[in-house]
Amino acid sequence: MGAEPVRWFERVNWWETNRRMPKGNSRVDVEVLQLQVRLGSNSRSALTTMYLQRDGLGGGWRLRESTVNAA
Repeated sequence: MGAEPVRWFERVNWWETNRRMPKGNSRVDVEVLQLQVRLGSNSRSALTTMYLQRDGLGGGWRLRESTVNAA
């Protein structure tokens, strides 16, 4: 594992994609989690940084973005 996980909230610009705020969705913030991991069992492999976004409806997480950093 790389750095400690980092969590933050971002404001959602729902008006850019919808004419009205989605019904039943009173939240305007999205929870984001940044993780750094090494894929596989090789401790010298490159770190992969993943950004996960919480699904407001189901409560699960979905991958927003992933980047591989040089070790």
